[in-house]
Amino acid sequence: MNVDTISDFLAEQRDQAPEELQPLVLEFETLWERKLWHQLTNLLLEFFNHPGSAPQRLQFYKVFILKFADKINQLKLVDLALKAATQCRDNQERLFFLEAVVKKVDHEDSQDAYVFATIAVARVKLDLSDLDGARKDLDTAERILDNFDSVESVVHAAFYDTNAKYFQAKSDWGSYYKNALLYLACIDVKSLSLEEQRQRAYNLAIAALVSSSIYNFGELLLHPILDALTIDDRHKWLHQLLFAFNRGDLAAYDLLASHISTDPLLAQHTRQLREKIYLAALTEAVFRRPPHDRAMSFSTIANETKVHPDEIEHLIMKALSLDLLRGTIDQVDEVAHINWVQPKVLDMQQIENMRQRLQEWDSSVDKLGNWIEGVGQDVWA
Repeated sequence: MNVDTISDFLAEQRDQAPEELQPLVLEFETLWERKLWHQLTNLLLEFFNHPGSAPQRLQFYKVFILKFADKINQLKLVDLALKAATQCRDNQERLFFLEAVVKKVDHEDSQDAYVFATIAVARVKLDLSDLDGARKDLDTAERILDNFDSVESVVHAAFYDTNAKYFQAKSDWGSYYKNALLYLACIDVKSLSLEEQRQRAYNLAIAALVSSSIYNFGELLLHPILDALTIDDRHKWLHQLLFAFNRGDLAAYDLLASHISTDPLLAQHTRQLREKIYLAALTEAVFRRPPHDRAMSFSTIANETKVHPDEIEHLIMKALSLDLLRGTIDQVDEVAHINWVQPKVLDMQQIENMRQRLQEWDSSVDKLGNWIEGVGQDVWA
Protein backbone atom coordinates (compact mmCIF):
# COMPACT_ATOMS: atom_id res chain seq x y z
CA MET A 1 0.00 0.00 0.00
CA ASN A 2 1.48 3.31 -1.03
CA VAL A 3 1.30 6.65 0.78
CA ASP A 4 -1.66 7.83 -1.26
CA THR A 5 -3.64 4.74 -0.29
CA ILE A 6 -2.75 5.27 3.38
CA SER A 7 -4.00 8.83 3.07
CA ASP A 8 -7.27 7.57 1.59
CA PHE A 9 -7.61 5.01 4.40
CA LEU A 10 -7.03 7.61 7.12
CA ALA A 11 -9.48 10.01 5.48
CA GLU A 12 -12.12 7.28 5.42
CA GLN A 13 -11.46 6.31 9.05
CA ARG A 14 -11.54 9.95 10.15
CA ASP A 15 -15.06 10.30 8.76
CA GLN A 16 -16.16 7.16 10.62
CA ALA A 17 -14.58 8.14 13.93
CA PRO A 18 -16.48 9.92 16.71
CA GLU A 19 -16.14 13.68 16.52
CA GLU A 20 -13.84 13.91 19.53
CA LEU A 21 -11.40 11.41 17.94
CA GLN A 22 -11.25 12.97 14.46
CA PRO A 23 -8.39 15.39 15.34
CA LEU A 24 -6.29 12.38 16.41
CA VAL A 25 -6.87 10.60 13.11
CA LEU A 26 -5.95 13.81 11.29
CA GLU A 27 -2.69 13.93 13.25
CA PHE A 28 -1.89 10.30 12.34
CA GLU A 29 -1.28 11.27 8.72
CA THR A 30 1.09 14.10 9.64
CA LEU A 31 3.16 11.86 11.91
CA TRP A 32 3.10 9.06 9.33
CA GLU A 33 4.42 11.31 6.58
CA ARG A 34 7.14 12.71 8.86
CA LYS A 35 8.07 9.20 10.06
CA LEU A 36 7.74 10.21 13.73
CA TRP A 37 7.11 6.66 14.86
CA HIS A 38 7.38 7.20 18.61
CA GLN A 39 4.88 10.07 18.63
CA LEU A 40 2.61 8.15 16.25
CA THR A 41 2.66 5.09 18.52
CA ASN A 42 1.71 7.11 21.59
CA LEU A 43 -1.10 8.85 19.71
CA LEU A 44 -2.41 5.49 18.47
CA LEU A 45 -2.44 4.19 22.04
CA GLU A 46 -4.43 7.24 23.08
CA PHE A 47 -6.86 6.55 20.23
CA PHE A 48 -7.16 2.83 21.03
CA ASN A 49 -7.71 3.54 24.74
CA HIS A 50 -10.81 5.59 23.92
CA PRO A 51 -13.97 3.42 24.00
CA GLY A 52 -15.25 5.16 20.88
CA SER A 53 -12.40 3.71 18.80
CA ALA A 54 -13.48 0.08 19.36
CA PRO A 55 -15.15 -0.57 15.95
CA GLN A 56 -12.10 0.76 14.08
CA ARG A 57 -9.24 -0.87 15.97
CA LEU A 58 -8.90 -4.04 13.91
CA GLN A 59 -8.88 -2.15 10.63
CA PHE A 60 -6.35 0.35 11.94
CA TYR A 61 -4.09 -2.46 13.08
CA LYS A 62 -4.30 -4.55 9.89
CA VAL A 63 -4.21 -1.75 7.33
CA PHE A 64 -2.22 1.01 9.00
CA ILE A 65 -0.13 -0.16 11.95
CA LEU A 66 1.32 -3.25 10.28
CA LYS A 67 2.89 -0.98 7.63
CA PHE A 68 5.39 0.36 10.17
CA ALA A 69 5.18 -2.32 12.87
CA ASP A 70 8.90 -3.10 12.76
CA LYS A 71 9.80 0.58 13.33
CA ILE A 72 8.03 1.03 16.68
CA ASN A 73 8.46 -0.27 20.23
CA GLN A 74 7.45 -3.93 19.98
CA LEU A 75 5.88 -4.03 23.45
CA LYS A 76 3.64 -1.13 22.47
CA LEU A 77 2.87 -2.93 19.20
CA VAL A 78 1.59 -5.91 21.19
CA ASP A 79 -0.40 -3.56 23.41
CA LEU A 80 -2.09 -2.12 20.33
CA ALA A 81 -2.70 -5.63 19.00
CA LEU A 82 -4.32 -6.74 22.25
CA LYS A 83 -6.68 -3.79 22.17
CA ALA A 84 -7.51 -4.57 18.54
CA ALA A 85 -8.10 -8.24 19.42
CA THR A 86 -11.00 -7.29 21.68
CA GLN A 87 -12.97 -6.63 18.50
CA CYS A 88 -12.56 -10.12 17.03
CA ARG A 89 -15.84 -11.96 16.46
CA ASP A 90 -15.04 -14.87 18.78
CA ASN A 91 -12.20 -16.52 20.70
CA GLN A 92 -11.20 -18.70 17.77
CA GLU A 93 -10.65 -15.67 15.55
CA ARG A 94 -8.91 -13.91 18.44
CA LEU A 95 -6.56 -16.88 18.88
CA PHE A 96 -5.63 -16.89 15.19
CA PHE A 97 -5.03 -13.13 15.29
CA LEU A 98 -2.83 -13.23 18.41
CA GLU A 99 -0.80 -16.21 17.24
CA ALA A 100 0.15 -14.11 14.21
CA VAL A 101 1.21 -11.32 16.60
CA VAL A 102 3.42 -13.78 18.52
CA LYS A 103 5.23 -14.78 15.32
CA LYS A 104 5.69 -11.14 14.31
CA VAL A 105 7.48 -10.14 17.55
CA ASP A 106 9.50 -13.33 18.02
CA HIS A 107 12.93 -11.72 17.69
CA GLU A 108 15.96 -11.77 19.96
CA ASP A 109 15.70 -8.05 20.73
CA SER A 110 11.95 -8.10 21.49
CA GLN A 111 11.55 -11.02 23.85
CA ASP A 112 9.53 -8.94 26.31
CA ALA A 113 6.96 -8.31 23.58
CA TYR A 114 7.07 -11.99 22.62
CA VAL A 115 6.32 -12.99 26.21
CA PHE A 116 3.51 -10.41 26.44
CA ALA A 117 1.89 -11.78 23.27
CA THR A 118 2.42 -15.42 24.31
CA ILE A 119 0.63 -14.75 27.60
CA ALA A 120 -2.28 -13.22 25.67
CA VAL A 121 -2.50 -16.40 23.56
CA ALA A 122 -2.51 -18.50 26.75
CA ARG A 123 -5.39 -16.43 28.11
CA VAL A 124 -7.49 -17.03 24.99
CA LYS A 125 -6.71 -20.76 25.21
CA LEU A 126 -8.03 -20.70 28.78
CA ASP A 127 -11.23 -19.12 27.48
CA LEU A 128 -11.40 -21.99 24.96
CA SER A 129 -10.83 -24.53 27.80
CA ASP A 130 -7.48 -25.62 26.30
CA LEU A 131 -5.73 -25.88 29.68
CA ASP A 132 -2.80 -27.93 28.41
CA GLY A 133 -2.10 -25.48 25.61
CA ALA A 134 -2.33 -22.55 28.00
CA ARG A 135 0.06 -24.23 30.45
CA LYS A 136 2.60 -24.82 27.69
CA ASP A 137 2.50 -21.14 26.67
CA LEU A 138 2.72 -19.95 30.27
CA ASP A 139 5.71 -22.21 30.95
CA THR A 140 7.43 -20.79 27.85
CA ALA A 141 6.75 -17.25 29.07
CA GLU A 142 7.98 -18.05 32.58
CA ARG A 143 11.29 -19.49 31.35
CA ILE A 144 12.01 -16.30 29.42
CA LEU A 145 10.85 -14.03 32.24
CA ASP A 146 13.21 -15.79 34.66
CA ASN A 147 16.16 -14.75 32.48
CA PHE A 148 15.23 -11.05 32.38
CA ASP A 149 17.07 -8.63 34.65
CA SER A 150 14.09 -6.30 34.43
CA VAL A 151 10.86 -6.07 32.45
CA GLU A 152 7.88 -3.75 32.30
CA SER A 153 5.42 -4.38 35.15
CA VAL A 154 2.60 -4.78 32.61
CA VAL A 155 4.26 -8.01 31.39
CA HIS A 156 4.61 -9.45 34.88
CA ALA A 157 1.04 -8.40 35.70
CA ALA A 158 -0.27 -10.19 32.60
CA PHE A 159 1.70 -13.33 33.48
CA TYR A 160 0.53 -13.52 37.10
CA ASP A 161 -3.07 -12.73 36.20
CA THR A 162 -3.22 -15.41 33.50
CA ASN A 163 -1.34 -17.90 35.67
CA ALA A 164 -3.87 -17.26 38.44
CA LYS A 165 -6.72 -17.84 36.00
CA TYR A 166 -5.14 -21.16 34.97
CA PHE A 167 -4.79 -22.37 38.57
CA GLN A 168 -8.36 -21.25 39.30
CA ALA A 169 -9.53 -23.43 36.40
CA LYS A 170 -7.49 -26.33 37.85
CA SER A 171 -8.90 -25.72 41.37
CA ASP A 172 -5.34 -25.34 42.69
CA TRP A 173 -6.30 -22.71 45.24
CA GLY A 174 -2.91 -22.29 46.89
CA SER A 175 -1.22 -21.48 43.58
CA TYR A 176 -4.16 -19.29 42.54
CA TYR A 177 -3.87 -17.32 45.79
CA LYS A 178 -0.13 -16.77 45.34
CA ASN A 179 -0.37 -15.64 41.71
CA ALA A 180 -3.44 -13.46 42.27
CA LEU A 181 -1.62 -11.57 45.04
CA LEU A 182 1.48 -11.20 42.85
CA TYR A 183 -0.73 -9.72 40.12
CA LEU A 184 -2.10 -7.15 42.56
CA ALA A 185 1.48 -6.28 43.55
CA CYS A 186 2.19 -5.33 39.92
CA ILE A 187 -0.70 -2.90 39.47
CA ASP A 188 -2.39 0.05 41.12
CA VAL A 189 -5.47 -1.46 42.74
CA LYS A 190 -7.30 1.84 42.28
CA SER A 191 -7.10 1.32 38.52
CA LEU A 192 -9.59 -1.55 38.89
CA SER A 193 -13.31 -0.85 38.96
CA LEU A 194 -15.03 -1.30 42.33
CA GLU A 195 -16.82 -4.37 41.01
CA GLU A 196 -13.58 -5.96 39.82
CA GLN A 197 -11.94 -5.16 43.16
CA ARG A 198 -14.85 -6.82 44.94
CA GLN A 199 -14.70 -9.91 42.72
CA ARG A 200 -10.96 -10.31 43.10
CA ALA A 201 -11.17 -9.86 46.88
CA TYR A 202 -13.98 -12.42 47.04
CA ASN A 203 -12.05 -14.97 44.97
CA LEU A 204 -8.89 -14.46 47.03
CA ALA A 205 -10.78 -14.86 50.30
CA ILE A 206 -12.47 -18.07 49.15
CA ALA A 207 -9.15 -19.46 47.88
CA ALA A 208 -7.43 -18.69 51.19
CA LEU A 209 -10.16 -20.47 53.13
CA VAL A 210 -10.44 -23.63 51.01
CA SER A 211 -6.75 -24.09 50.19
CA SER A 212 -5.11 -27.03 51.93
CA SER A 213 -1.77 -25.19 52.05
CA ILE A 214 -2.73 -21.73 53.36
CA TYR A 215 -3.14 -21.28 57.10
CA ASN A 216 -1.82 -17.75 57.44
CA PHE A 217 -3.85 -15.00 55.74
CA GLY A 218 -1.61 -12.13 56.83
CA GLU A 219 -0.67 -10.90 53.36
CA LEU A 220 -4.32 -10.78 52.30
CA LEU A 221 -5.55 -9.21 55.54
CA LEU A 222 -3.10 -6.33 55.08
CA HIS A 223 -3.95 -5.78 51.40
CA PRO A 224 -6.26 -2.86 50.52
CA ILE A 225 -8.14 -5.08 48.03
CA LEU A 226 -9.89 -6.69 51.01
CA ASP A 227 -11.70 -3.43 51.79
CA ALA A 228 -13.81 -4.05 48.69
CA LEU A 229 -15.71 -6.73 50.64
CA THR A 230 -17.00 -4.10 53.05
CA ILE A 231 -18.49 -1.83 50.38
CA ASP A 232 -21.91 -3.47 50.69
CA ASP A 233 -23.56 -5.86 53.14
CA ARG A 234 -23.53 -8.85 50.77
CA HIS A 235 -19.93 -9.82 51.48
CA LYS A 236 -19.10 -8.30 54.84
CA TRP A 237 -19.53 -11.74 56.40
CA LEU A 238 -16.58 -13.05 54.34
CA HIS A 239 -14.38 -10.18 55.53
CA GLN A 240 -15.37 -10.97 59.12
CA LEU A 241 -14.82 -14.70 58.58
CA LEU A 242 -11.22 -14.17 57.46
CA PHE A 243 -10.43 -12.17 60.58
CA ALA A 244 -12.20 -14.77 62.74
CA PHE A 245 -9.85 -17.41 61.30
CA ASN A 246 -6.85 -15.16 61.85
CA ARG A 247 -7.56 -14.82 65.56
CA GLY A 248 -8.89 -18.38 66.01
CA ASP A 249 -12.26 -17.06 67.17
CA LEU A 250 -14.54 -20.11 67.40
CA ALA A 251 -17.52 -18.10 68.64
CA ALA A 252 -17.32 -15.71 65.68
CA TYR A 253 -16.92 -18.66 63.31
CA ASP A 254 -20.07 -20.31 64.64
CA LEU A 255 -22.00 -17.06 64.22
CA LEU A 256 -20.84 -16.71 60.60
CA ALA A 257 -21.07 -20.41 59.70
CA SER A 258 -24.60 -20.02 58.29
CA HIS A 259 -23.16 -17.98 55.40
CA ILE A 260 -20.83 -20.78 54.31
CA SER A 261 -23.62 -22.66 52.54
CA THR A 262 -24.24 -19.61 50.30
CA ASP A 263 -20.98 -20.28 48.45
CA PRO A 264 -20.80 -23.70 46.72
CA LEU A 265 -17.01 -23.97 47.09
CA LEU A 266 -17.07 -23.21 50.82
CA ALA A 267 -19.97 -25.61 51.25
CA GLN A 268 -17.87 -28.39 49.70
CA HIS A 269 -15.06 -27.75 52.20
CA THR A 270 -17.09 -27.48 55.43
CA ARG A 271 -15.10 -30.19 57.20
CA GLN A 272 -11.76 -28.68 56.16
CA LEU A 273 -12.89 -25.23 57.34
CA ARG A 274 -13.80 -26.66 60.73
CA GLU A 275 -10.33 -28.23 61.01
CA LYS A 276 -8.72 -24.93 60.01
CA ILE A 277 -10.55 -22.96 62.67
CA TYR A 278 -9.55 -25.56 65.29
CA LEU A 279 -5.90 -25.18 64.23
CA ALA A 280 -6.26 -21.40 64.34
CA ALA A 281 -7.76 -21.64 67.84
CA LEU A 282 -4.85 -23.83 68.94
CA THR A 283 -2.16 -21.49 67.61
CA GLU A 284 -3.96 -18.52 69.15
CA ALA A 285 -4.15 -20.29 72.54
CA VAL A 286 -0.39 -20.90 72.40
CA PHE A 287 0.33 -17.36 71.22
CA ARG A 288 -1.57 -15.83 74.16
CA ARG A 289 0.66 -17.64 76.63
CA PRO A 290 4.10 -16.32 77.64
CA PRO A 291 7.04 -18.37 76.31
CA HIS A 292 7.77 -19.89 79.74
CA ASP A 293 4.20 -21.20 80.07
CA ARG A 294 3.68 -23.15 76.86
CA ALA A 295 3.50 -26.66 78.27
CA MET A 296 -0.20 -27.29 77.69
CA SER A 297 -2.11 -30.36 78.82
CA PHE A 298 -4.47 -32.03 76.38
CA SER A 299 -7.40 -31.11 78.61
CA THR A 300 -6.40 -27.43 78.53
CA ILE A 301 -6.17 -27.54 74.74
CA ALA A 302 -9.57 -29.26 74.56
CA ASN A 303 -11.11 -26.45 76.62
CA GLU A 304 -9.44 -23.76 74.49
CA THR A 305 -10.27 -25.25 71.10
CA LYS A 306 -13.56 -27.10 71.83
CA VAL A 307 -12.09 -30.16 70.14
CA HIS A 308 -13.04 -33.62 71.45
CA PRO A 309 -10.33 -34.90 73.84
CA ASP A 310 -9.75 -37.99 71.67
CA GLU A 311 -8.79 -35.74 68.73
CA ILE A 312 -6.38 -33.42 70.54
CA GLU A 313 -3.23 -35.40 69.79
CA HIS A 314 -4.10 -35.54 66.09
CA LEU A 315 -4.76 -31.78 66.10
CA ILE A 316 -1.36 -31.03 67.65
CA MET A 317 0.43 -33.37 65.25
CA LYS A 318 -1.33 -31.67 62.33
CA ALA A 319 -0.18 -28.24 63.59
CA LEU A 320 3.40 -29.54 63.98
CA SER A 321 3.43 -31.11 60.50
CA LEU A 322 2.22 -27.82 58.95
CA ASP A 323 4.91 -25.90 60.85
CA LEU A 324 2.26 -23.81 62.60
CA LEU A 325 3.86 -24.87 65.88
CA ARG A 326 7.15 -26.40 66.94
CA GLY A 327 7.66 -28.55 69.98
CA THR A 328 7.15 -32.05 71.34
CA ILE A 329 4.28 -34.19 72.61
CA ASP A 330 4.43 -36.19 75.85
CA GLN A 331 1.89 -38.91 75.11
CA VAL A 332 2.20 -40.49 78.55
CA ASP A 333 1.38 -37.34 80.52
CA GLU A 334 -0.74 -35.94 77.66
CA VAL A 335 1.15 -32.65 77.53
CA ALA A 336 2.31 -30.63 74.53
CA HIS A 337 5.56 -28.68 75.02
CA ILE A 338 5.46 -25.80 72.50
CA ASN A 339 8.54 -23.63 71.94
CA TRP A 340 7.53 -21.70 68.78
CA VAL A 341 4.34 -20.49 67.09
CA GLN A 342 4.14 -19.20 63.52
CA PRO A 343 3.98 -15.37 63.43
CA LYS A 344 0.82 -13.80 62.04
CA VAL A 345 -0.93 -10.47 61.53
CA LEU A 346 -2.50 -9.17 64.75
CA ASP A 347 -5.82 -7.38 65.12
CA MET A 348 -6.38 -4.73 67.80
CA GLN A 349 -7.51 -7.23 70.45
CA GLN A 350 -4.45 -9.40 69.86
CA ILE A 351 -2.22 -6.32 70.07
CA GLU A 352 -3.88 -5.43 73.36
CA ASN A 353 -3.17 -8.93 74.67
CA MET A 354 0.47 -8.55 73.67
CA ARG A 355 0.62 -5.16 75.41
CA GLN A 356 -0.63 -6.78 78.61
CA ARG A 357 1.98 -9.51 78.31
CA LEU A 358 4.73 -6.92 77.89
CA GLN A 359 3.46 -5.09 80.96
CA GLU A 360 3.53 -8.36 82.92
CA TRP A 361 7.06 -9.05 81.68
CA ASP A 362 8.14 -5.51 82.66
CA SER A 363 6.64 -6.00 86.10
CA SER A 364 8.37 -9.36 86.60
CA VAL A 365 11.72 -7.90 85.51
CA ASP A 366 11.23 -5.03 87.97
CA LYS A 367 10.44 -7.48 90.79
CA LEU A 368 13.51 -9.55 89.91
CA GLY A 369 15.65 -6.43 90.02
CA ASN A 370 14.29 -5.47 93.46
CA TRP A 371 14.87 -9.00 94.74
CA ILE A 372 18.49 -9.06 93.51
CA GLU A 373 19.07 -5.67 95.07
CA GLY A 374 17.59 -6.87 98.34
CA VAL A 375 19.54 -10.13 98.71
CA GLY A 376 22.78 -8.67 97.38
CA GLN A 377 23.10 -5.61 99.63
CA ASP A 378 26.32 -6.80 101.21
CA VAL A 379 27.84 -7.49 97.81
CA TRP A 380 26.82 -4.10 96.42
CA ALA A 381 28.31 -2.42 99.49
